[in-house]
Amino acid sequence: MKIPALDLKKQIAPMRQEIDAAIKEVIDNTSFILGAQVEKFEQHVAEYTGAKYAVGVSNGTDAISLGLLALGIKAGDGVICPAFTYYATAGAVAQIGARPVFADIDPDTYNISLESIEKILTKKNKFKIKAIIPVHLYGMCADMNGILKLTAKFKLKVIEDMAQAFGAEYRSKKAGTMGDCGAVSFYPGKNLGAFGDAGLILTNKKTVAKKLKILRNQGNENNYYHLVLGRNNRLDAIQAVVLDIKLKYLDEWNKKRQEVARYYDKDLAGLPIRTPFVPSYSTHIYHQYTLRAPVSNKSFVEHLQANGIDSRVFYPVPLHLQKCFKYLGYKAGDFPQAEAAAKQVFTLPIYPDLTGEEKDYIIQSVREFKEKVIG
Repeated sequence: MKIPALDLKKQIAPMRQEIDAAIKEVIDNTSFILGAQVEKFEQHVAEYTGAKYAVGVSNGTDAISLGLLALGIKAGDGVICPAFTYYATAGAVAQIGARPVFADIDPDTYNISLESIEKILTKKNKFKIKAIIPVHLYGMCADMNGILKLTAKFKLKVIEDMAQAFGAEYRSKKAGTMGDCGAVSFYPGKNLGAFGDAGLILTNKKTVAKKLKILRNQGNENNYYHLVLGRNNRLDAIQAVVLDIKLKYLDEWNKKRQEVARYYDKDLAGLPIRTPFVPSYSTHIYHQYTLRAPVSNKSFVEHLQANGIDSRVFYPVPLHLQKCFKYLGYKAGDFPQAEAAAKQVFTLPIYPDLTGEEKDYIIQSVREFKEKVIG
């Protein structure tokens, strides 16, 4: 049996005619960049999340960089972000000349550790910390109340990296609506994915939304009158209409992911493998269903892949040990929780269209490895 991490063909099939018609309309109108369809999608996202403003951009990485720029983060400023996440979080910081300042993670949620943040902020350092980027990893919110208390105390900006958590909630508030900005990725593999690269920024501040719209469009407010040194980070209309259609299905898809997760949780109970921990303050939309084994994740993934199951490790090398960030001066041992997670976590497929037979096959394969290797 072959089971992919995500089957986009199955997802798209029921809405294919609606999507084809929407794309045809964009082609017929020849309005390919920004325009009415992008504005319509932005409005629908604002309504869905409860944010006052939604600004469509080119991708999730640029959403973080633009958010930082709109909030006044400059070259040389320090920005705290977790050591255990995808490259884009810290890469977006470095791209504008700011300095990623890494923090460790909570061993249960895999989200940024409040203790580690406070340690950075209270010790004497040279980083000129101006902002924090909490990442809502795997589909579950970081502890925003704790983060917001710290940022209020130290007068820092907050950009929520919600690339994996669009639709998740923290104490009944949608991810991305609690900080100064929320950065969204619509990469095709996300719970809400485009037909290419696309992103969006949420904010409740009118002045920030205005800055973002100017920055994403070459510094233009009106064509050929450039107010600032802007960037080319506009959202394509074709991506906007595809996302606008798929947005209507998102809650249903997330609910089905949660049902698959409960199925896994029940059938894996009692094994010496840690299933996802979900704190009371957050929902989990399971962009990834992440297990933690007492043995090397590499051997577990190899076993599952040999059985045709697309298991992966998110992420095998913490950011502070990536070659591209060597210039920051971190070393092995600096963030023990991030380093331990990188060696032990692995994923199971969890997309909404998994069949009962496929889920049972996945559970059987996990149990086989447990019996052979863990005992």
